Amino acid sequence: MKIASWNVNSIKARLDNVLDWLKAAQPDVVLLQEIKTVDDGFPQLEIQGLGYECAVHGQKSYNGVAILSRIGLSDVRCRLDGDDADEQARYIEATVGADGTGGGVRVASIYLPNGNPVDSDKFGYKLAWMRRLKAHAAALIESERPVVLGGDYNVIPTEDDVHDPAAWAGDALFRPETRAAFRELMWLGYTDAFRAIDPTPHKYTFWDYQGGAWQRDEGIRIDHLLLSPRAADRLTGAGIDTAPRAKPKASDHTPVWCELREAA
Repeated sequence: MKIASWNVNSIKARLDNVLDWLKAAQPDVVLLQEIKTVDDGFPQLEIQGLGYECAVHGQKSYNGVAILSRIGLSDVRCRLDGDDADEQARYIEATVGADGTGGGVRVASIYLPNGNPVDSDKFGYKLAWMRRLKAHAAALIESERPVVLGGDYNVIPTEDDVHDPAAWAGDALFRPETRAAFRELMWLGYTDAFRAIDPTPHKYTFWDYQGGAWQRDEGIRIDHLLLSPRAADRLTGAGIDTAPRAKPKASDHTPVWCELREAA
Protein backbone atom coordinates (compact mmCIF):
# COMPACT_ATOMS: atom_id res chain seq x y z
CA MET A 1 0.00 0.00 0.00
CA LYS A 2 1.56 3.28 -1.13
CA ILE A 3 0.29 6.34 0.75
CA ALA A 4 1.33 9.84 -0.33
CA SER A 5 0.74 13.36 0.91
CA TRP A 6 0.89 16.55 -1.16
CA ASN A 7 0.03 20.17 -0.56
CA VAL A 8 -1.02 21.07 -4.09
CA ASN A 9 -1.54 24.81 -3.49
CA SER A 10 -4.83 24.87 -5.46
CA ILE A 11 -6.14 21.71 -7.08
CA LYS A 12 -7.58 23.68 -9.99
CA ALA A 13 -4.30 25.44 -10.76
CA ARG A 14 -2.30 22.19 -10.51
CA LEU A 15 -4.80 19.67 -11.90
CA ASP A 16 -2.73 18.66 -14.93
CA ASN A 17 0.33 18.17 -12.72
CA VAL A 18 -1.69 16.15 -10.20
CA LEU A 19 -3.19 13.89 -12.86
CA ASP A 20 0.22 13.35 -14.47
CA TRP A 21 1.73 12.47 -11.11
CA LEU A 22 -1.07 10.06 -10.19
CA LYS A 23 -0.49 8.20 -13.46
CA ALA A 24 3.29 8.10 -12.99
CA ALA A 25 3.59 7.42 -9.26
CA GLN A 26 0.57 5.12 -8.92
CA PRO A 27 -0.12 5.79 -5.22
CA ASP A 28 -2.94 3.80 -3.64
CA VAL A 29 -3.93 6.63 -1.30
CA VAL A 30 -3.25 10.36 -1.60
CA LEU A 31 -3.72 12.95 1.11
CA LEU A 32 -4.13 16.41 -0.40
CA GLN A 33 -3.90 19.78 1.32
CA GLU A 34 -4.62 23.38 0.37
CA ILE A 35 -7.01 22.39 -2.39
CA LYS A 36 -8.51 25.92 -2.20
CA THR A 37 -11.99 25.03 -3.39
CA VAL A 38 -15.41 24.19 -2.03
CA ASP A 39 -16.49 20.56 -2.21
CA ASP A 40 -18.53 21.05 -5.40
CA GLY A 41 -15.56 22.63 -7.15
CA PHE A 42 -13.25 19.68 -6.60
CA PRO A 43 -12.43 17.87 -9.91
CA GLN A 44 -13.91 14.54 -8.87
CA LEU A 45 -14.69 13.31 -12.40
CA GLU A 46 -11.12 13.70 -13.63
CA ILE A 47 -9.68 11.98 -10.56
CA GLN A 48 -12.32 9.27 -10.50
CA GLY A 49 -11.39 8.59 -14.11
CA LEU A 50 -8.06 7.32 -12.81
CA GLY A 51 -9.78 4.92 -10.42
CA TYR A 52 -9.83 6.96 -7.22
CA GLU A 53 -12.66 7.57 -4.81
CA CYS A 54 -12.62 11.06 -3.31
CA ALA A 55 -13.49 12.45 0.11
CA VAL A 56 -13.32 16.24 0.24
CA HIS A 57 -13.54 18.85 2.97
CA GLY A 58 -13.22 22.12 1.09
CA GLN A 59 -13.35 25.84 1.67
CA LYS A 60 -13.65 28.72 -0.78
CA SER A 61 -10.25 30.12 -1.83
CA TYR A 62 -8.40 28.91 1.26
CA ASN A 63 -7.30 25.72 3.03
CA GLY A 64 -9.20 22.54 2.11
CA VAL A 65 -8.16 18.89 2.39
CA ALA A 66 -9.02 15.68 0.56
CA ILE A 67 -8.35 11.95 0.53
CA LEU A 68 -8.09 9.95 -2.70
CA SER A 69 -8.13 6.15 -2.60
CA ARG A 70 -8.22 3.36 -5.14
CA ILE A 71 -8.39 0.64 -2.43
CA GLY A 72 -11.65 1.62 -0.75
CA LEU A 73 -12.73 4.67 1.23
CA SER A 74 -15.13 4.59 4.15
CA ASP A 75 -16.09 6.10 7.51
CA VAL A 76 -15.15 9.65 6.53
CA ARG A 77 -14.77 12.21 9.30
CA CYS A 78 -14.24 15.92 8.76
CA ARG A 79 -13.06 18.49 11.29
CA LEU A 80 -10.99 18.10 14.39
CA ASP A 81 -12.60 17.93 17.83
CA GLY A 82 -11.95 20.54 20.48
CA ASP A 83 -13.23 23.82 18.99
CA ASP A 84 -16.77 23.94 17.62
CA ALA A 85 -16.21 27.51 16.43
CA ASP A 86 -13.34 26.57 14.14
CA GLU A 87 -14.67 26.69 10.57
CA GLN A 88 -11.35 26.27 8.76
CA ALA A 89 -11.17 23.18 6.53
CA ARG A 90 -7.94 21.63 7.74
CA TYR A 91 -8.68 18.00 8.65
CA ILE A 92 -10.29 14.94 7.07
CA GLU A 93 -9.98 11.29 8.11
CA ALA A 94 -11.12 7.98 6.62
CA THR A 95 -10.44 4.25 6.48
CA VAL A 96 -8.73 2.84 3.38
CA GLY A 97 -7.78 -0.67 2.35
CA ALA A 98 -10.63 -2.32 4.25
CA ASP A 99 -11.54 -4.34 1.14
CA GLY A 100 -8.76 -6.79 1.90
CA THR A 101 -5.83 -5.11 0.14
CA GLY A 102 -4.46 -3.59 3.31
CA GLY A 103 -6.54 -4.79 6.21
CA GLY A 104 -7.94 -1.34 6.88
CA VAL A 105 -5.75 1.67 7.67
CA ARG A 106 -7.04 4.87 9.23
CA VAL A 107 -5.58 7.88 7.41
CA ALA A 108 -5.91 11.62 7.88
CA SER A 109 -5.05 14.57 5.66
CA ILE A 110 -3.85 17.47 7.79
CA TYR A 111 -3.23 21.10 6.90
CA LEU A 112 -1.87 22.47 10.14
CA PRO A 113 -2.01 26.26 10.56
CA ASN A 114 1.03 28.28 9.53
CA GLY A 115 1.01 30.49 12.61
CA ASN A 116 2.74 33.58 11.26
CA PRO A 117 3.17 36.26 12.40
CA VAL A 118 4.10 34.92 15.82
CA ASP A 119 3.02 38.13 17.58
CA SER A 120 -0.57 37.65 16.38
CA ASP A 121 -3.44 35.40 17.38
CA LYS A 122 -2.49 33.16 14.43
CA PHE A 123 0.36 31.66 16.45
CA GLY A 124 -1.94 30.95 19.37
CA TYR A 125 -4.38 29.31 16.97
CA LYS A 126 -1.58 27.11 15.61
CA LEU A 127 -0.52 25.91 19.05
CA ALA A 128 -4.12 25.33 20.14
CA TRP A 129 -4.75 23.36 16.95
CA MET A 130 -1.71 21.22 17.69
CA ARG A 131 -3.03 20.48 21.18
CA ARG A 132 -6.32 19.38 19.64
CA LEU A 133 -4.48 17.19 17.14
CA LYS A 134 -2.44 15.61 19.93
CA ALA A 135 -5.60 14.70 21.86
CA HIS A 136 -7.17 13.07 18.81
CA ALA A 137 -3.92 11.37 17.80
CA ALA A 138 -3.72 9.86 21.29
CA ALA A 139 -7.23 8.44 20.90
CA LEU A 140 -6.26 6.94 17.55
CA ILE A 141 -3.23 5.26 19.15
CA GLU A 142 -5.49 3.80 21.83
CA SER A 143 -7.67 2.26 19.11
CA GLU A 144 -4.73 -0.06 18.33
CA ARG A 145 -5.31 0.19 14.60
CA PRO A 146 -2.80 1.18 11.93
CA VAL A 147 -2.95 4.96 11.52
CA VAL A 148 -1.20 7.33 9.10
CA LEU A 149 -1.46 11.04 9.88
CA GLY A 150 -0.15 12.80 6.80
CA GLY A 151 -0.04 16.33 5.59
CA ASP A 152 1.47 19.78 5.62
CA TYR A 153 2.29 20.21 9.30
CA ASN A 154 3.95 23.61 8.87
CA VAL A 155 6.58 22.33 11.31
CA ILE A 156 10.33 22.12 10.72
CA PRO A 157 11.23 19.42 13.25
CA THR A 158 15.02 19.89 13.50
CA GLU A 159 17.93 21.89 12.12
CA ASP A 160 18.55 19.01 9.71
CA ASP A 161 15.22 19.87 8.06
CA VAL A 162 16.01 23.45 7.02
CA HIS A 163 18.64 24.94 4.72
CA ASP A 164 19.45 27.87 7.05
CA PRO A 165 18.35 27.45 10.68
CA ALA A 166 19.34 30.99 11.65
CA ALA A 167 17.18 32.51 8.91
CA TRP A 168 14.12 30.60 10.19
CA ALA A 169 14.76 30.98 13.92
CA GLY A 170 11.89 33.40 14.54
CA ASP A 171 9.41 31.85 12.14
CA ALA A 172 6.31 30.08 13.50
CA LEU A 173 7.32 26.92 11.63
CA PHE A 174 10.59 26.69 13.58
CA ARG A 175 9.79 28.33 16.90
CA PRO A 176 10.68 26.28 20.01
CA GLU A 177 7.01 26.11 21.01
CA THR A 178 6.07 24.65 17.63
CA ARG A 179 8.83 22.08 17.64
CA ALA A 180 8.04 21.09 21.23
CA ALA A 181 4.37 20.55 20.35
CA PHE A 182 5.41 18.38 17.41
CA ARG A 183 7.68 16.31 19.66
CA GLU A 184 4.80 15.80 22.07
CA LEU A 185 2.77 14.42 19.19
CA MET A 186 5.60 12.07 18.22
CA TRP A 187 6.09 10.94 21.81
CA LEU A 188 2.59 9.48 21.81
CA GLY A 189 4.17 6.66 19.80
CA TYR A 190 4.21 7.95 16.22
CA THR A 191 7.04 7.36 13.75
CA ASP A 192 8.20 9.86 11.11
CA ALA A 193 8.06 7.55 8.08
CA PHE A 194 10.61 9.44 6.02
CA ARG A 195 13.19 9.71 8.80
CA ALA A 196 12.73 6.04 9.69
CA ILE A 197 13.94 5.17 6.20
CA ASP A 198 16.25 8.06 5.27
CA PRO A 199 18.30 9.87 7.96
CA THR A 200 20.12 12.03 5.38
CA PRO A 201 20.02 15.69 6.52
CA HIS A 202 18.73 18.52 4.39
CA LYS A 203 16.08 16.72 2.40
CA TYR A 204 13.16 19.07 1.78
CA THR A 205 9.49 19.08 0.78
CA PHE A 206 8.94 22.84 0.28
CA TRP A 207 10.83 25.50 -1.64
CA ASP A 208 9.57 29.07 -1.79
CA TYR A 209 8.70 30.55 -5.18
CA GLN A 210 10.88 33.59 -4.45
CA GLY A 211 14.60 34.09 -4.74
CA GLY A 212 15.45 30.96 -6.68
CA ALA A 213 14.95 28.73 -3.63
CA TRP A 214 14.16 25.66 -5.74
CA GLN A 215 17.12 26.13 -8.05
CA ARG A 216 19.49 26.53 -5.07
CA ASP A 217 17.80 23.77 -3.03
CA GLU A 218 17.07 26.19 -0.19
CA GLY A 219 14.11 24.36 1.25
CA ILE A 220 12.47 23.09 4.40
CA ARG A 221 10.90 19.75 5.35
CA ILE A 222 7.39 20.45 6.65
CA ASP A 223 5.31 17.69 5.03
CA HIS A 224 5.23 14.55 7.14
CA LEU A 225 3.68 11.10 7.34
CA LEU A 226 3.36 10.02 10.98
CA LEU A 227 2.70 6.32 11.60
CA SER A 228 1.14 4.67 14.62
CA PRO A 229 2.99 1.61 15.98
CA ARG A 230 0.80 -0.82 14.03
CA ALA A 231 1.45 1.11 10.83
CA ALA A 232 5.16 1.57 11.55
CA ASP A 233 5.52 -2.20 11.93
CA ARG A 234 4.43 -2.50 8.29
CA LEU A 235 6.68 0.25 6.89
CA THR A 236 8.82 -0.92 3.98
CA GLY A 237 9.78 2.32 2.25
CA ALA A 238 9.42 6.10 2.23
CA GLY A 239 10.68 9.05 0.26
CA ILE A 240 10.24 12.51 -1.17
CA ASP A 241 9.30 12.77 -4.85
CA THR A 242 10.86 16.00 -6.08
CA ALA A 243 9.88 15.57 -9.74
CA PRO A 244 6.58 17.50 -9.50
CA ARG A 245 8.35 20.55 -8.02
CA ALA A 246 10.42 20.90 -11.20
CA LYS A 247 7.39 21.10 -13.48
CA PRO A 248 5.94 24.32 -14.91
CA LYS A 249 3.23 25.83 -12.69
CA ALA A 250 4.37 23.60 -9.82
CA SER A 251 3.13 23.71 -6.28
CA ASP A 252 5.76 25.01 -3.86
CA HIS A 253 5.43 21.63 -2.06
CA THR A 254 6.27 18.21 -3.45
CA PRO A 255 4.77 14.80 -2.56
CA VAL A 256 6.04 12.63 0.29
CA TRP A 257 5.19 8.93 0.37
CA CYS A 258 5.49 5.74 2.34
CA GLU A 259 4.80 2.07 1.62
CA LEU A 260 3.19 -0.38 4.02
CA ARG A 261 3.19 -4.10 3.47
CA GLU A 262 -0.14 -5.92 3.57
CA ALA A 263 -1.50 -6.98 6.91
CA ALA A 264 -0.46 -10.46 8.00
